[in-house]
Amino acid sequence: MLIPYVQYVQYVQYAHEVQAAVAAVTYPPKCILGVSGITRASRYASIAGYAKHAHEEICLLVQVETLEVLEQIENIAAVDGVDGIFIGLAELAASMGYAGEPSHPKVKEAILGALQRIKACGQTSRILSLNQSFLREAAKTDVQFIVVDVDAVLLKNNAVSRLSEWKK
Repeated sequence: MLIPYVQYVQYVQYAHEVQAAVAAVTYPPKCILGVSGITRASRYASIAGYAKHAHEEICLLVQVETLEVLEQIENIAAVDGVDGIFIGLAELAASMGYAGEPSHPKVKEAILGALQRIKACGQTSRILSLNQSFLREAAKTDVQFIVVDVDAVLLKNNAVSRLSEWKK
């Protein structure tokens, strides 16, 4: 049994960068990736046929983070070997002039439009936000991966809650 491997590439801007990412995570003959039979991924050569079948288990997600790249979403979605497109809300907001405001109406509008365009391309989309009402709105676009919270935020919120409980 192979172990699924997710490769996540941030800040892609152009389709040729996505093609390079595909080449970097794909096994021969469609790649630039070196092949070694004795690696952790192959459980140190204990997985029979690993080199022949590893490509079936690789998931490549690319992150788009600027308004300019949203204009090229169709070109990025068309690259063979991409398994999903993630929209970086905070980075997108900053690129639009709304740094620190990922829930600004214009940012949300751009994201929802991009999610619809990604779906129209037949590609998988992914989003992360701490704004639960916005995530519910995004879910209506049939986004496939919704990250609803962040471990560091959950930890901080619990620590603050615990601190206030003991300060009483």
